[in-house]
Amino acid sequence: MIIKKTALFFLLQCLLIFPFLFEIPFPRYLLEQDFPGMRIGPEPTTDSFIAVMYGDAEGSTPGNALVVDPKKPFRKLSRFGNAFLNRFMCAQLPNEVLKSISIIDSPGILSGEKQRLSRGYDFCQVLQWFAERVDRIILLFDAHKLDISDEFSEAIKSFRGQDDKIRVVLNKADQVDTQQLMRVYGALMWSLGKVINTPEVLRVYIGSFWSQPLQNTENRRLFEVEAQDLFQDIKSLPQKAAVRKLNDLIKRARLAKVHAYIISHLRKEMPSVFGKEAKKRELISRLPEIYIQLQREHHISPGDFPEVKKMQEQLETCDFSKFHSLKPKLIEAVDNMLANRIASLMSLMSQEESNMPTQMVHGGAFDGTTTGPFGHGYGEGAGEGVDEDEWVVAKDKPVYDEIFYTLSPINGKISGVNAKKEMVNSKLPNSVLGKIWKLADCDNDGMLDEEEFALAKHLIKIKLDGYELPGILPPHLVPPSHRKPLQMAE
Repeated sequence: MIIKKTALFFLLQCLLIFPFLFEIPFPRYLLEQDFPGMRIGPEPTTDSFIAVMYGDAEGSTPGNALVVDPKKPFRKLSRFGNAFLNRFMCAQLPNEVLKSISIIDSPGILSGEKQRLSRGYDFCQVLQWFAERVDRIILLFDAHKLDISDEFSEAIKSFRGQDDKIRVVLNKADQVDTQQLMRVYGALMWSLGKVINTPEVLRVYIGSFWSQPLQNTENRRLFEVEAQDLFQDIKSLPQKAAVRKLNDLIKRARLAKVHAYIISHLRKEMPSVFGKEAKKRELISRLPEIYIQLQREHHISPGDFPEVKKMQEQLETCDFSKFHSLKPKLIEAVDNMLANRIASLMSLMSQEESNMPTQMVHGGAFDGTTTGPFGHGYGEGAGEGVDEDEWVVAKDKPVYDEIFYTLSPINGKISGVNAKKEMVNSKLPNSVLGKIWKLADCDNDGMLDEEEFALAKHLIKIKLDGYELPGILPPHLVPPSHRKPLQMAE
């Protein structure tokens, strides 16, 4: 039973792509394939929400038909009316990436005079509906267009409570040089800080996430590292989908419990016959005080209460006399679920994950970053020389040999004390130098011969260049004189 639920979690998992100002072909970049309804242009060409999902054959389903399909998780969207449904569609295609994630491509944000035009539906409410159900929200920015419009600010507010899902992508960063990129990044962070009221700094990925040649290659390595981090974040979503949905269930249960306390309190305060409207207006205006009273009575955290202003707006149209009184047995059932049943469900999920293969995203642009010699880090750092017949350390060994023979070798080897005198000149901490020593001392005799010393110097250079040290010495870095004994030992 639990396995079926997990499969459903993965199926319903979504990635919300939220383009800012200019349509960026980021979904196509991930899929490496066009999809029905996609348009690319220098203006905000996408005026529709497009759900890109896996299908055996390529095709599309319009919004009105989509919301009545019981196999799709969009039935609740019917409440936004025809104005929205006419601008909503599902694109299906047989793409390997879509077997693990689905992508919701949203309309571009309007700026200037265009933002005054009505879309015909509550744009922010639709964004909020998707934001509550997706696993990741990606805000896309063009390196040349960082101004934040009023509509963008309102859209950001609809993501409140979902801050942990938000990631920011600064695209086409190759079109500016390093100095300009530094200023663009600073301007972006400053602009975001004004509209996103969180103490944490949003994670911003910098790169050129499209298939065009780089116009400025001086930051190529930075772009590759950033793309790898972003892809790793997206690739790990299937593993966390079940936990994330369970987390949302807990959040909604706690919110429902708080709503029950609020509604029952308002019902209890209402008069039986006369003065209902006046009392209703009084209770709505006193809602902040009621929140504080309920916090004290039921020991509820302030963060569990809905936003006061929004709650007041919703209560304006409600008849308080029709509200239900508090049912302690239902509250007790919710508390029991949160305290006991959720814990047992977490245990079942952990057991299932240990018995199932790791779920990762494959296909499209994700495979391009891991396969062949163009994978991230291939031929760099500890991977340098992996395809060469000659030992990669040999090119710098004459320089290392000169240092080696100044350290008083005995029988072709230097002691750890003498090696330390040279190695500490790198100013690396002892924890790193100790790891380098362990990797370089291939025969574990506590001394270094000239090849082992050259290897130690090479590993120090790798670390000083900003690369990570390998956990185990790769075969291509093993000194030639130590390779045969290692092979025999294996």
